[in-house]
Order: sequence, then structure tokens, then C-alpha cells
Amino acid sequence: MGSPGHPQRLGKWRRAAQWTSLLVLSSLFAAALEVADLPAALLIGPMLAAIVAGTNGATVRVPRPLFGGAQAVVGCLVAASISIDILATFADDWPLATGVVVATLAASSFLGWFVSRYKVLPGTTAVWGSAPGGATAMVLMAGAFGADVRLVAFMQYLRVIMVSVAAASIARMWVATSGVVAPSHVWFPAIDWSAFGATIAIAVAGGYVGWLCRLPSPYFLGAVILGGVLHIGFSIPMQLPEWLLAVSYMMIGWAIGLNFTSAILRHAVRALPQIIGSILALMAFCGGLAWLLSHQLGVDPLTAYLATSPGGLDSVAIIAAASDGVDLSFVMALQSSRLLIVLAFGPLLARFVSRWVRQ
Repeated sequence: MGSPGHPQRLGKWRRAAQWTSLLVLSSLFAAALEVADLPAALLIGPMLAAIVAGTNGATVRVPRPLFGGAQAVVGCLVAASISIDILATFADDWPLATGVVVATLAASSFLGWFVSRYKVLPGTTAVWGSAPGGATAMVLMAGAFGADVRLVAFMQYLRVIMVSVAAASIARMWVATSGVVAPSHVWFPAIDWSAFGATIAIAVAGGYVGWLCRLPSPYFLGAVILGGVLHIGFSIPMQLPEWLLAVSYMMIGWAIGLNFTSAILRHAVRALPQIIGSILALMAFCGGLAWLLSHQLGVDPLTAYLATSPGGLDSVAIIAAASDGVDLSFVMALQSSRLLIVLAFGPLLARFVSRWVRQ
């Protein structure tokens, strides 16, 4: 007869085997996406691996402290991406930028309402999945407002891939010498201890303050707000090395993917035609806005297209920086302002559209 501790030891071995398999599969998927030059590989790869594991009976889950810490790190990344130059550009062109952002939000909200109205996706899931802000930010906030985070992630990251591939293709066709290439990863850069320490302190303090204030998605939003105030208002430098971002993306990808079930995956696949249709409709609408900016206001066509492109802020920034003649400040001003406005008004829009759906 086995010793009383035998089942416990066996359980530990099984959990260790699951984590090891998940890590190996995540590395393979992320590497394949990187080789294919697809965006957000470090997040989407682990998420796909976790979906495979979750739908095949994996029982491990990401511990809450690690998931919360990962959200706070992404919040610091958003805060660090907002600069005085971007704010100055927005201030110079605020009527134009605001009009473009409001029009994009209205279109995405209508598409979210349409998908929800015809019961393709439940509740506010389609609204958050259609929101044209930073994909990871939208996924992290969606769960706090009753949406199915798994399906929101499915919509958001599918759109990130489609939009980024389209933007890169158009940039290559438009500017023959653009050389749209993502910068190589420096996984272990020299650590600036003051900037890195400030980043960790902001992540911890911001997450804690967000939790105390009972903010939706408290760790993420708390870090965004505190980091933004300190970075912009007091010029506090921040450093987010690639290894820290990779670990954070992996934790978030795993936390989402491990909660997928076979039923949820089947539902997502059944809804795929409608989801792709809504993404293409939003891309077409934003392309129309770019045409108006170009023909009515004289904005460079490629600049206008990248500035209005619905999602994938980081990948759009890489494409814009690598394309000759593109006004990077204008692109980032519109993309960043849209992200901030969605963060501020996304919950209100989601509630409004969900009430509209029920009427």
C-alpha cells in the first residue's frame, strides 16, 4: 500500500509536467510567430499554448499575484509610452484628433452592438472585443465589466494580427524602400537601476492604490494612472527590459488561455465569420477616415492610414518609424489619444451599448 504522501507527490509531478509542457509549447508558438513577423508574438504564443492545454484538461492556473503583477507591468508600459511630444502634437491638432477618435469609437461601438444584437457573442463581450484601443489593455479591463475575457482576447488579437499585416503590406507597397522590420530584441539590456527601480515601485504602488480605490482592473489602471502622472508630470524615467515584458505577457497569455474550454473554443470558431466581418468593416471605416484626412486636409496618405489604423499601437509604431516620409508624431498622437479615450470612456460605452442591446 502506498504511503499517505504518494497522491500528493503524484499531484506535484503532474503539475510540474503541465507547467513544463506549457512553457515548451509557449516557446515554440512564440518563436513561430516571431519568425512569421506577426505582432504580439510574446503574448499570443503563450495564449495559444494555454488554449491547447486548457482545452485538453490542464488543471494548473496562474497564481493571482503573478497575474496582478503582470497587469501592473503592462500598465507601466502604457504610461511610459505617453510623452510630452505626443501630448503637444495632440494639443496642436486636437479638433482633428478628437473627431477621428470619436468617429472610430462610434463605429466600433456600433459593430459591437450589431454582433451582440444578433447573439453572436454574449453581453458586453462584443463591445470590448471591438474596442479599438490597445488589445492587452482592453482584455484586462473587459473582465472587470462582465465580458467574457476569453472571447474578447480572441477578437482583439485576431484584429491585431489582421490590422498589422494589412498596415505592413500597405507600407511596403506605398514606400518601396520602407524596410518595415521590427527592431531586434535586446533581452538583457544594461539595467538603469534608478529607472528600473522606479518602474517596479510604480507597478507595486499603482497596483495597490488601484486595489484600494476599487478601480476596475485595479492593477493595470492603477499603474497607468500613477505611472502617467509621474512620467509626464515629474519626468520620472522608466525602464521595462524585454525579459520583464516577456514574462508579463506570458503570464497574461496563460491566464487567459488556460480558462478556455472546448465549448468556448467551439463557440469562438462558430462565430469566426461574423468576427472577421466586423474586423474588416472597422478596417474599411478607418480606411475611409484616412482617405478624408488625406484628401480634405492634405495629410500624407500613409501617415493618415497608420494614424487611423484600428489597433496594434506598438506594431503600428514600428511600421511608421520604418517608413520614409511618415509623420511619426502625428501617428502616435492619434493612436495614443484613442487608447487613453477608450480607457477613460470604454466602461461607459460598454454599459450604454449593452443596455441598448437589451432594449
